[in-house]
Amino acid sequence: MNHDDLNHWSKRAADWTRDYYRGLRDRPVRARTAPGDIARQLPRSAPEQPEPMERIFADFKAIVPDGMTHWQHPRFFAYFPANAAPASILAEQLTAAMAAQAMLWQTSPAASEIEAVMVDWLREALGLAAHFKGTIHDSATTATLCAILTMRERALDWQGNKTGLSGAPRLRIYASDQTHSSIDKSARIAGIGQDNICRIPTSQNLSMQPELLERAINLDKSNNFLPAGVILSIGGTSVGASDNLAPLIAVAKRHNLYTHVDAAWAGSAMICPELRELWAGVDGADSIVFNPHKWLGAQFDCSVQFLADPAPQVRTLGLRPDYLATLEHSYLTDFNEWTVPLGRRFRGLKLWFLLRAYGLEGLRERIRNHIRWAAEIRDEITALPGFEITTEPRLSLFTFRYKSDAETEALLTRINDDGRIYLTQTRHDEKFVIRVQVGQFDCTRDDVAMIGIVLRDLTKG
Repeated sequence: MNHDDLNHWSKRAADWTRDYYRGLRDRPVRARTAPGDIARQLPRSAPEQPEPMERIFADFKAIVPDGMTHWQHPRFFAYFPANAAPASILAEQLTAAMAAQAMLWQTSPAASEIEAVMVDWLREALGLAAHFKGTIHDSATTATLCAILTMRERALDWQGNKTGLSGAPRLRIYASDQTHSSIDKSARIAGIGQDNICRIPTSQNLSMQPELLERAINLDKSNNFLPAGVILSIGGTSVGASDNLAPLIAVAKRHNLYTHVDAAWAGSAMICPELRELWAGVDGADSIVFNPHKWLGAQFDCSVQFLADPAPQVRTLGLRPDYLATLEHSYLTDFNEWTVPLGRRFRGLKLWFLLRAYGLEGLRERIRNHIRWAAEIRDEITALPGFEITTEPRLSLFTFRYKSDAETEALLTRINDDGRIYLTQTRHDEKFVIRVQVGQFDCTRDDVAMIGIVLRDLTKG
C-alpha cells in the first residue's frame, strides 16, 4: 500500500464512517458477541505475503462493527461517554497522517504551542484563575498519578526519586469513599500503597467532611505517619458525588498538603457559568483534571491537567538527558517533563478543531440539554410502578432501582440484551442500582425518552 492507495482507501473509509453514523440508531448499543467469537474469525498467524486491501476492508466490515459496543451510539447512557465529534475525528485523521512524536518542542513546535494555547482557552472557558497552566495527558488516571507522585516527592523533600522509598515514613493520602479507582491504582504505582489511602466519610450530600479530614490528618501525625496530599472529587463516577472544595482545601493548606481535584467528567460542564457553584473554591487547588473526551466531544484520548504551579510536578517527573536537549532554546517548555511517558501525541489539534467548529456556546447548549433531558427522564421513571430514584440528578447523572436488588439486576440484564439503550450499575447505600448518564454528543431528547419506553416495555405485565 502506497500513498496513492491511501488516498483511495481514505475516501472509502470516510464513506463507511458516514454510513456507520447514519445507521447507529438501528444497531444494538452493546455488542452481542460471546467471548472468543471475534478471535475465532481471525487466522492464527500473520500472513507471509501481502493481501489485497479490498479483502482486508471487506473483513473489517464483516467482523468488526458487529463485535463492537458502540460508544458513539446516541442511546449510550452507560459509564461516562467517550465522545467523538466529527470535527475531532477529522483532526485525529490529520494527526495520524503527520504521525509526529511530540515529546519536545523541537520535535513538533506546532504541537507544543497549540497544546499550550488550547489549555489556556479551556482555562478561560471554565472560569479558572489566570495563574493555572497545564498540559494534555491521555487520561485522568495518568493526571492523577502525576499528582500523587508529586505529593509523594514533595512530602519526602524530593528524596523518593533519588534514594527510593525503603526506610521512608509511611505516607498517607486522603480521599472520600466516592473517589475513582484511579486513586487506588495511582497509590499502588507510586509505592504509597492502597492501604495508605485514608477514606474520609462523606456527609448526606456526599461531600467529604472537613472536620473528619482534620481529625484523620492529626491522628496520622500522632502515629508518625507522613500526610502527603488530599484528593477531592467533583462529579464522582458512581453517583456524581462532589466535595465542598473550599473548606477541604483550607484544611489541606493548614497542614501544607498538596491538593488534586478530579473533575474528569463534571469539569466539562463548568463551561456553563451557572453551574460553577459546583466547584466553588477550585482556584485554591494545586492540581485539577478534566477530560474533554468525556463530555465536550474531543475524541479519546484527551485529559487536561491544570497546575497552579507546574514546578513541583516538573521536578518530580522531568528528566533532560543530553540527547533530548534543545541546544539553542534551553528555556522552552517540553511537556514530556510534565507527565510520565516521554512519547506524546499531538492532542491539541482536535481541541483546536473542536472549539472552533462548535464554539463554546454550541457546546454549552449540548450540556444544558443533557442536564434538562436527564431531569425529564428522572421524573418519568419516578411515575413508573415499582421504580425508585435512589440518587437525584447531579448534572446529567442519576440512579434508580426496581423493587429489589435481584429484580434490579435482572432488569438491567434485560435492558442491555434488548439493545435499544445501554445502562450500567453501581452500588449505593448497599443497594444495587442502575446508573443513567446522559452525555453522548449527538443524542436527542427522543433518544433519552427511549429509556422510559424500554423500562415500560420490559416491566409491563
